[in-house]
Amino acid sequence: MDALGRYDTKTMGDCLHEGYIQHNPHAPTGSAFILGLGPTLQEAGFAFDVHRTIQDGQLVLTHATYRNAQVLGAETVVVFDIWRVAGEKIVEHWDCIEPLASDPVGGRTQTDGPTEVIDRNKTEANKRLVETFVTSVLINENWEEFQSFLRDGIYKQHNPAFEDGQEGLEGARQIARIHKIHRVIGEGNFVLTQSEGEVKAKTYAFYDLFRVDDGKLVEHWDVLQEIPAEMAHENGMF
Repeated sequence: MDALGRYDTKTMGDCLHEGYIQHNPHAPTGSAFILGLGPTLQEAGFAFDVHRTIQDGQLVLTHATYRNAQVLGAETVVVFDIWRVAGEKIVEHWDCIEPLASDPVGGRTQTDGPTEVIDRNKTEANKRLVETFVTSVLINENWEEFQSFLRDGIYKQHNPAFEDGQEGLEGARQIARIHKIHRVIGEGNFVLTQSEGEVKAKTYAFYDLFRVDDGKLVEHWDVLQEIPAEMAHENGMF
């Protein structure tokens, strides 16, 4: 990502496999399109801040803010990127993008909060916990179980449209539904689910990042993006 911010197409070319598989719905698959973005990004003054990075096997997740990012749909956007690395090359990429909100309901931004990865020895247990929560509560709608995943009802919410706790999450379910988990990625106290669902009857990608503390969910960030009917490739968003 540093090479992207420096518009360094040579280093980017060294990092990307020539058969790079792209899942961003608006970008053609292969490395040529990404390498060709350099002049456009430089002219726009594109810049970014990475807030969190977690690694799970071949997958690396970054949670970032992109500025001067009109090419991605807005001046400032919040992005989850997933990169698959093999043989010292980036071979595949997924992302989920939404504009930065100017007035979050709960007072938290879409990216602030703890960033340090700890409790790496609890990674697998935390991944199971989050997958169970998303499956049972968010997909199967067993809302009576929600409080059992929390400590003292604390659930810090970074979705800009909703309040903390169960009240905020139940407000979200009035307009959004998750139907299927595609991936669970985790390192230590941070776990992300990459899922598919709907918002107001339109199909969406959901990227939900949870912070786990001592076996309980304590904090949540997300990015949602509508899945277009037509894409620039045949790889899908997942």
